[in-house]
Amino acid sequence: MKAMMVVGTTSHAGKSLLATAICRILNRKGWRVAPFKGQNMALNAYVTGNGGEIGHAQAVQAWAAGILPTVEMNPILLKPQGDMTSLVILKGKPVGRISAADYYEQFFEPGWQAIVESLNRLSEDYDMLVCEGAGSPAEVNLQHRDLTNMRVAKHLNAPTMLVVDIDRGGAFAHVVGTLELLEPEERALIKGIVINKFRGQRSLLQSGIEWLEARTGIPVVGVIPWLDQAFPAEDSLSLMELRSSNSTSDINIAVIRLPRISNFTDFDPLEAEPTVSVKYISPKPPLGHPDAVIIPGSKTTIPDLIVLHRTGMAEEIQNYIAAGGTVLGICGGFQMLGKILADPEGIEGQEGRYKGLGLFPIKTVIAGQRVARQRSVTSNFPQEGLPVTGYEIHQGRSRLMEDATGTSFLFDDPSLGLVDTGQSVWGTYLHGIFDNGPWRRAWLNHLRQQRGLKSLPTGVSNYREQREMMLDTLADLVEPHLNLAPFLPPEES
Repeated sequence: MKAMMVVGTTSHAGKSLLATAICRILNRKGWRVAPFKGQNMALNAYVTGNGGEIGHAQAVQAWAAGILPTVEMNPILLKPQGDMTSLVILKGKPVGRISAADYYEQFFEPGWQAIVESLNRLSEDYDMLVCEGAGSPAEVNLQHRDLTNMRVAKHLNAPTMLVVDIDRGGAFAHVVGTLELLEPEERALIKGIVINKFRGQRSLLQSGIEWLEARTGIPVVGVIPWLDQAFPAEDSLSLMELRSSNSTSDINIAVIRLPRISNFTDFDPLEAEPTVSVKYISPKPPLGHPDAVIIPGSKTTIPDLIVLHRTGMAEEIQNYIAAGGTVLGICGGFQMLGKILADPEGIEGQEGRYKGLGLFPIKTVIAGQRVARQRSVTSNFPQEGLPVTGYEIHQGRSRLMEDATGTSFLFDDPSLGLVDTGQSVWGTYLHGIFDNGPWRRAWLNHLRQQRGLKSLPTGVSNYREQREMMLDTLADLVEPHLNLAPFLPPEES
């Protein structure tokens, strides 16, 4: 099958964003194109239609290609657990929690088999793959067991572009050093260099481009300007770097940056709201006085709950609610809002019972079998009858305790969420809840009413329509600066 590969000199060089743009560019040219990343280590996951987990970035790339995400697009997903281990998701399903050393001993061969099987399956339905690497392809201590960079490129004989982030500095050294460390057959596949995140006057870069092409014998096929276009990052480093929006706005929302935060792509639709400012804050006091506080998902809920208690943030949240604040917990954050979290098998570490924040009369038991599925429900709050779609990914099972009073069900499925009588505490297992435009606006209007602000119209489109426009804009910005001819068959370029 026809394929091209995108690798980077470093992590965060812009591989995911560039692969996303290429998927949309080729889709608009009439190609049946699909994304592929053999192995992904990511904090943000998406649940496909058949209940399989993949990296959220590959889901975005699938949408850019105009297709539905499938597990074959990311056959291996590693979800770091914060204790030098990762949960291994193989072809969409969890198969164990394991250390890095043991992983390569036990999963290298099954992992490569899953990659080859996924590539074969995709080749039946698509006529071009846009493959993305991970990190750097030139980590000399890892190359012999690297499942996702040049091993995939060699298997597919895929022309490969090497992306470098010039904004970091040292771009020329990164390119030359990476090429020097590749094996000759790997280097031969590099058909073009892309200089990404360029700020400044293009003419001042020309002498550097000429030197780089003469030094490497490889053309520079793109100089991509710095883009403000924000798409989901794969790990929480981006939260440290930027993740703040709309400094002047009507509504200020604080998201607690848990040590093991996951699925923070949930909040991209909020960041896209022009009247909302989203700020990621440390789990240490003081909390301040935002209009709402969100406790997000967590890779390991109990250890993050312990952090909230130890730092004093748990008490800060309780005082904040007592003073009239609004708190929303999603997935692990929802579990933390309950009275008790129990881990009888020690799945998240040490077995035992742990005190929650005590804001909902629920008990959560961490269980061995994960729940991963898409859901469609109807809302009871903050507006009745709104259709809401999303997905569940969680290890725990929550149930109302016998003395449960003062709460109502958020949706027509009682298992998916609660709201307290005063509508100051909300909780749900539903990821992607803010993608639902009318529900998002209804919840924001609840916050606006508390501030005496005029309500926003709720008859808005869902975030996926806004995302489509963003994907088109991304392709429009990248396409004039990128020559794809070296990566496409001559008759197609």
